[in-house]
Amino acid sequence: MITERQKNILRLIIQEYTNTGNPVGSKKLMEDGIKSSSATIRNDMKALEEHGLLLKTHSSSGRIPSMDGYRYYVDHLLSPAEIERDELETIRHSFGREFHEINDIIEQSAEILSDLTSYTAFSLGPEVKERRLTGFRIVPLNERQIIAIIVTDKGNVESQVFAIPASVSSQDLEKMTQIINDKLVGQPLLTVYHRLRTEIPMILHRYFQTPDGMMKLFDAMLGHAFEEKVFVSGRMNLFNFGVEKDLDQLKSVYSFMQNTDAITHLLTTDENRDTQIAIRIGSEIGNDLLENMSMITATYEVTGHGKGTIALLGPTSMPYSKMFGLVDVFRDELASKLGAYYRFLDE
Repeated sequence: MITERQKNILRLIIQEYTNTGNPVGSKKLMEDGIKSSSATIRNDMKALEEHGLLLKTHSSSGRIPSMDGYRYYVDHLLSPAEIERDELETIRHSFGREFHEINDIIEQSAEILSDLTSYTAFSLGPEVKERRLTGFRIVPLNERQIIAIIVTDKGNVESQVFAIPASVSSQDLEKMTQIINDKLVGQPLLTVYHRLRTEIPMILHRYFQTPDGMMKLFDAMLGHAFEEKVFVSGRMNLFNFGVEKDLDQLKSVYSFMQNTDAITHLLTTDENRDTQIAIRIGSEIGNDLLENMSMITATYEVTGHGKGTIALLGPTSMPYSKMFGLVDVFRDELASKLGAYYRFLDE
């Protein structure tokens, strides 16, 4: 159990250290408003160190926060800061431009958040289970390549180039397109997913001599419709904080930041989905590569269209009060922009 004065000392040390990066001593704490003698403050700092909330870098230094100290601060002492007016104007101006599909808004949101903070930002749109497949077409590029275009009713368009096996003819592709349009277009994505694993394989056996190959092509073409697409901005900012200048670690972190499945899993844990704004520190993030960092994850909800997620990855010494307040406002602005876009689609 720590006293109120010790709580104030811990709060001030964390605020000062996250602003300057320098260890904090008793003299600075007196200047910041702790009305006690230098000796009393040093005793309190020693007590906080014994509780595991502060660290002493060397014999003559002040103190810096430990991971447990940050955790205590976030859980008990954090007071979100009010966002600066120019930051709010930047967010609204960036969201004010014309967008052509939902993914453009999601991608832009990661870029805005990264630019505002100089950290790595992630943005994940509302869940795909709310979507319906509304269009599918194939565009030939040459004899052996096509572009498959998938459209959903939530303003998402996915397109990808595929190489067609030699055993698949142009007539096969026409039949495939007909089956997709007859059996799957107009259906919720959950129904599409279910039919791809039940009804569609039986249909393929009736129409194609090599149904397994066609089934793989079906899965490849339609698989993107079921992905929760995460956008990442400011990947290289990671190398300005938290990552030791070890070549192997740099390569590992860079590789991880290219793995959208791993990032999506990191953002969509049950713990994050149940909490509007969650702060995970060090090992709590759940990835050894990020153990010297902190992640702020926030969910937002667009009425009638599900929940999405935004997140910031930065150093453990990030200014939590400022970042918490910024993320809180940002998720509301993003939800508002997405809501307006969905209403536009329904008009």
